[in-house]
Amino acid sequence: MAGMDIYKPLVALLAIVNPVGVVPFFIHFTSGLSRAERKHTIRVSAFTAFVVIAVSSILGLKVIEFFGISLASFQVGGGTLLLISSIQMLNAQPAESRKEDLSEGVDKASAGASIAVVPLTIPLLTGPATISTMVIYADKTRHWWELAVLVGYGVVVGLVTFAVFSMAGRIARALGQTGINIMTRLMGLILAALAVELLADGLIKLFPVLASHIGN
Repeated sequence: MAGMDIYKPLVALLAIVNPVGVVPFFIHFTSGLSRAERKHTIRVSAFTAFVVIAVSSILGLKVIEFFGISLASFQVGGGTLLLISSIQMLNAQPAESRKEDLSEGVDKASAGASIAVVPLTIPLLTGPATISTMVIYADKTRHWWELAVLVGYGVVVGLVTFAVFSMAGRIARALGQTGINIMTRLMGLILAALAVELLADGLIKLFPVLASHIGN
């Protein structure tokens, strides 16, 4: 990662995680909690988001190597997943959410599992698209400090999540559902552009002949 490229993972992460788009879900899932319980939920959600990003950055490559998957194939798959996520966001749906995931999360919450982890952090905030992004960018690192920067971006995402969830009530009142939908669509558009870039890079690695055609 060189020059301004080092900021691309952070842009991608903020677009995918998009805490503002998850605010309505946060309000819904924490509506029955006390103020202290809600604060605890915010802390756990923010920390879990950081852990998912950090672990994906440090161990993600080792995991795909263990399964014998080429990075180019993973990059194409990850880029496709990001593109699907961006399409969901352009339809004003959280990037990582699916109806079955949400219902499953509600069941776990009612059974006593922590809603801070499921469904708020996984899959609403972080999930396959987030993990794919970190693995792809981790492969682009050439120095230990670049990997440390990726982990640091996990801290940034955690802090942003903490700040947004802490102001959830005010954000929801200020933006309204329409404003949140607009924000989600804007982030989806940014994510779509990044997804196409990752897809193109992966396809060129798999099929080098494409590079000559693109050059022409």
